[in-house]
Amino acid sequence: MHAVVHHHRAPPPHRCSRGGVRAVRASAATVPTTSAGAAAAAAAATDPPSAAFWDYNLLFRSQRAECRDPVPLRVAEGAIPPDFPAGTYYLAGPGMFADDHGSTVHPLDGHGYLRAFRFGGGGARYSARYVETAAKREEHDAGGASWSVLRWGGRVLCLWEGGEPYELHPRTLETLGPFDILGLGGDGAAPDCSGGASSAPAAVAAGGRHRRGRAPAAPGVFRMPARRLLAHYKIDPERNRLLMVACNTEDMLLPRSNFTFYEFDADFALVQKREFVVPDHLMIHDWTFTDSHYVLLGNRIKFDVPGSLLALTGTHPMIAALAVDPSRQSTPVYLLPRSPEAEAGGRDWSVPVEAPPQMWSMHVGNAFEEPDARGGTTVRLHMSGCSYQWFHFHRMFGYNWMNKKLDPAFMNVAKGREWLPRLVQVSIDLDKGGACRGCSVRRLSDQWTRPADFPAINPSFANRRNRFVYAGAASGSRRFLPFFPFDSVVKVDVSDGSARLWSAAGRKFVGEPVFVPIGGREEDDGYVLLVEYAVSDHRCHLVVLDARRIGERNAVVAKLEVPKRLTFPMGFHGFWADE
Repeated sequence: MHAVVHHHRAPPPHRCSRGGVRAVRASAATVPTTSAGAAAAAAAATDPPSAAFWDYNLLFRSQRAECRDPVPLRVAEGAIPPDFPAGTYYLAGPGMFADDHGSTVHPLDGHGYLRAFRFGGGGARYSARYVETAAKREEHDAGGASWSVLRWGGRVLCLWEGGEPYELHPRTLETLGPFDILGLGGDGAAPDCSGGASSAPAAVAAGGRHRRGRAPAAPGVFRMPARRLLAHYKIDPERNRLLMVACNTEDMLLPRSNFTFYEFDADFALVQKREFVVPDHLMIHDWTFTDSHYVLLGNRIKFDVPGSLLALTGTHPMIAALAVDPSRQSTPVYLLPRSPEAEAGGRDWSVPVEAPPQMWSMHVGNAFEEPDARGGTTVRLHMSGCSYQWFHFHRMFGYNWMNKKLDPAFMNVAKGREWLPRLVQVSIDLDKGGACRGCSVRRLSDQWTRPADFPAINPSFANRRNRFVYAGAASGSRRFLPFFPFDSVVKVDVSDGSARLWSAAGRKFVGEPVFVPIGGREEDDGYVLLVEYAVSDHRCHLVVLDARRIGERNAVVAKLEVPKRLTFPMGFHGFWADE
C-alpha cells in the first residue's frame, strides 16, 4: 500500500479548548534512599572542579583499538543469573574523537564504534569494531553510523542522521557496506510496494558505490544526501514490523517538512509506505507510533541569518545556520494516519495538537492508544523533553567549535533542573471523529524532578499500556556535575508516580538502560543492562540490574569487567537481540 498525502497550505494552528488544555502533575510518593546515594552525597564536598572537568573529558577519550576476537568478561561482582537469556547486547556510539590535526571533534561526529556483549553458556564475551565508513577508511572528517544500532531480519545495522545505515556482520562485526534500505539505488527512485510487498534491499559490498565526501553529522547540513533516515526506528511487536522514517535534507532550511514512513516485515520486504508534507519548519530526532498513528513531536526551528553568515566564514559549523524557534509557547504534536482507515475519520492531520508547554522533544519510551468511555480515543506518550532556553545545536555536550574543547558547564547550568531533559507524559483525548477534546502534559513522577533521559520499557509492552519506565538520571551527588553525565537509573511507576533509584557510587557515570525481558508474568520480570564508566580508573563495566529490585540494596546482580586495554568512551543507543 502506498498512500501519498500532500498539504501545501498552512491552516491556522489548532489548540484544544481552554477547558481541555491543562498541565497537571503526577501523584508523588517517597523516593527510597539507598546506601549508594548516601555515600555519593557524602563525597560531594570533596569533589573539586578539576576532577569534574577531567572525569567529563575522559568519558570522551578515544579508543583506537578493536577487539575482533571475542574475549571473555570477568565477573567483578555477583554472578550472571541462571535465567538470563542467551543473546547479544549491541551498543553503538563514537569511538574516536580526534581529527587529522589532533583536535577533538564533536561527540556526534566521532567515528562509529560498535560494541557487542554476547551472553551464553553461563558467561559473556566482548568484541568491538569500527564501522568502516568512507570517512573512517580515509581517516579524515567525521565518522557517522554511530548513533544507534538495530538487529532485524538477520542483519545488524548501524544508523546515523547523515546518510545511509551501514550493515555489519552479526557475529564478527565486520562492516559489509552501506545498506540501501530505502531502495533508492543510484536514481533516487523509491521501491515499488504495489501489491503490499517489494524485494528486500541488498547490502552494497564494502568495495561498492559510496557517496564520497560525507560531512560531519552536526555541521554538514548542506552536504547530506537529499533524503536521509532518522537514526531512531521503532518495532511493532504485534505486527512484527520494523518502522523507519526519512526526511528531506533541504527541509532543514525551508518552512515545511517532508516525512516518509516505511514499514518492513521480518525479511525486510516493504509492506507499507506513507508520505506526508507538514506545513511547519521542524527538526525531528525521535518519534513514535500507535495502532492508528505515526506521532511526531515537532521541534520548531528557523533559519538563522547571522549564524549562516558566520558559518560561511568558516568560524562556525554549518548547523549554525539553524536556530530554535521559541516564538510559540506550545509543542506541536502531529498525529499522522498510519492507514487509510485512520485517515477516513475526517480529522485534518496537517493541523497539530498544540501541547500546552513549550518543550524540545528528545526521546520517546512508549506510546499507545486506548478507547475511552465516550467512544473516543486517548493517546499517551512517555518521553523526555528539555527547554528551548537550554537547547543549542552546536553546543551540545559542551563542545566549543572555536577551541575544539569540551566544557561540562553547558550541560550543568544553574537552571539545569528545569531546563535539561526531564520525563513527562503527554495525554491527548480525541473524540469519535478524531478532533482533539483535551491535551495535558505532566511529569511522569513528581517524586523524580531531576534531569533524566533515554526512557526505556519492557519491549514486550511496546505500543500498549505499560506501568514502568526506566531512564538514565542524575542523582546530583557530583558538586560540579550535578545534572550530566548521568550516574543513576530511575524506575518510574506511572500508575502512581512513585520512583525508585539505583546509583553508581563515586566518580562513575552510566549510559542508556536497556530492558531484557525473561518472559515472566509481571512487567518488571527481567533485567536492566547498562554500561558503568569508571573514568577515574579508566574502567568500563557492564552492569546487570534486577529490574524488580531497583531501589533496594541488592539491585546489582552482576558486574562484568571489560579489559582495561579495551575501555571505551560513552556509547549512545543500544539494542538487545535474543538468540
